[in-house]
Amino acid sequence: MSKPEPSMDQWLAEAKTSENADKCGMFLTHNGIVRSTAKAQVRQGEDKPAVAQVEFSYDAAGVEAAVAEALTWDGVYYVKVWLNEGALNVGESIMYVLIGADIRPRCIDALQNLVGKIKNELVVEKEIYVD
Repeated sequence: MSKPEPSMDQWLAEAKTSENADKCGMFLTHNGIVRSTAKAQVRQGEDKPAVAQVEFSYDAAGVEAAVAEALTWDGVYYVKVWLNEGALNVGESIMYVLIGADIRPRCIDALQNLVGKIKNELVVEKEIYVD
């Protein structure tokens, strides 16, 4: 069963009133969702059946450490992450990430680096295929 999703409007409102909001020139969000196309098909071109669900879990302490690390990166002043868990259906959200940074290149790089770290090191995803 998936968790209730956060409100991006609320997240942005909180970010814009946070302690370092005056240093942020950009906020970027990421919303990863379960897609029907298998990861191996998208990334390696393998022929795979359609995805029905993804069993999703994550290392909460690792995510907390990754957020703390991201806040040490040059120009990054705000980070918030939400991860779902359990059996997720196609179209359901897997994660939300919000990054606030001083300039566009740093914000884009930080979002890419943090999402990459989470996806590559801190989550377990098992695709369940349509019969």
